[in-house]
Amino acid sequence: MAICPECDAEIEVDEFDVDKGDQLSCPECGSNLEVTGLSPVELTLAPEDDEEDDDVVEDDDLEGDAEDAEDDEDDEDEEDEGFEE
Repeated sequence: MAICPECDAEIEVDEFDVDKGDQLSCPECGSNLEVTGLSPVELTLAPEDDEEDDDVVEDDDLEGDAEDAEDDEDDEDEEDEGFEE
């Protein structure tokens, strides 16, 4: 039995089924937890590295969107020229 550091809920974890560094979710509050000890099982809040990864993806997406916008503007200019003839 382990205790969630966020909500103090008792979490049933078999020390033979987990390894140090494994991550799991608290069934009560949904916090991401990391196994830091095995006998007895100890849990801490897992580091939230996912947010940093999302920021990198968003920056990449913005660059692609800017290029797409430029392409759309070029297409509009070509369409306008076609109507003038």
